[in-house]
Parts: sequence; C-alpha cells; structure tokens
Amino acid sequence: MRNDSRLSRMLHVLIHMDKHQHSATSDMIAKMLNTNPVVVRRTMAGLREQGYVRSEKGHGGGWTLVRPLSEITLLDVYRAIGEPHLFAIGPADDQPECLVEQAVNVVLGDAMKEAQALLLRRLDSVTLDKIAADFEAKLTARPATSYSCAS
Repeated sequence: MRNDSRLSRMLHVLIHMDKHQHSATSDMIAKMLNTNPVVVRRTMAGLREQGYVRSEKGHGGGWTLVRPLSEITLLDVYRAIGEPHLFAIGPADDQPECLVEQAVNVVLGDAMKEAQALLLRRLDSVTLDKIAADFEAKLTARPATSYSCAS
C-alpha cells in the first residue's frame, strides 16, 4: 500500500510559503513536489477553505499564506486536506460469524481507536512554527552549499 504523503507535502509547502515574500503559483509548488498543478490546486483548496492560504488568479497571482505558522497546527492541516486514513491496518470481515475474528476485531478496534486519539492529540500540539524553527536551526548548523530544496 502506498503512503499518503499529502500531510507531509502540505506542511513542506506552507513552511516554504512562510519563508518567501511572493506568491507561489500552482506550477511552482507542483515542481517542488514533483506532481501536477491540478493536484496542487485540489489539495490547496482545502487549506484555502479553512483560511490558511488564499489564491489569486491571473498574472502575478498564486497562493499566499494568510495565517502565521504559530496559529496552524499539524492537526489543522490534516483536517484541511480531508483527514486521510492514519493507519493501513484494520479489522477483517472475511467471516463475520467467526467468534475468533470477532474477538480479534474488538481488540484491534480498541487499540486503533486509542492509537488514533493519541496521534491526533500529538498533531494538535505541534504548530508549524516549531517545524520551521527546527529547519532554521539545522540550516544554520550546515554550510550554505549543503542545503538543497527546489522551491
């Protein structure tokens, strides 16, 4: 099963947007993420609807960040991109009448609910400015020539 990297990718984009003074076009973001501009517009639309970014059409247009990173949590972005599945595992339903399968599903279901609640609390406790500060600290610790990220 392929990982859903939308959360990671949008966090990446938002932090870059905070570092740049100009708007970022869907084409620019698509090149940075190695994807299609249509995918970028579709994903960024959720962030726009939640009030984290805005978009301007036409020449000189693009996406701009409208809220400070300190006011955006990982959970906010996760919700804005549509709350993708957090885990790839889940209960089986091959033989719903089987008592063993029922017992396994109850235990797995409880464990998954607990793990999801823990992860969502953690996502809610981290703001994007904390990630940006970590990036800045790592950047200052490296020689300028060793940083590479197409943005």
